[in-house]
Amino acid sequence: QVQLAESGGGLVLAGSSLRLSCEFSGDSFNFRRYTLAWFRQAPGKEREFVAVIRANGGYTYYQDSVKGRFGISRDNAKNTAHLQMDSLKPEDSAVYYCAASQTVSLSQIRTSNAYAYWGQGTRVTVSS
Repeated sequence: QVQLAESGGGLVLAGSSLRLSCEFSGDSFNFRRYTLAWFRQAPGKEREFVAVIRANGGYTYYQDSVKGRFGISRDNAKNTAHLQMDSLKPEDSAVYYCAASQTVSLSQIRTSNAYAYWGQGTRVTVSS
């Protein structure tokens, strides 16, 4: 069974950087076939899409508010995904979740229901 484990969250000042990691296990042989995404959920708000990287690693897509500040990547040799977050703002504070699926179409990549597997999340708090 696929399992995802996020790490790297913390409390930082506005303008700082963090690098989140998502460790994938349970289907390592097929890791490169999975689309990987990051979502986030702030207190009192719905979970929202942040970034995605497709199975071949050549296609990435970001929520408008993080474009130019966040970068998603994957290491197929280590079965991990990363979210590099620079120039953090207080409004980036949330629990960040890693999600994975083999069957996400391009039209669904921003939809949380399209992802079959989820991690437990890692909290990011950005103070002003």
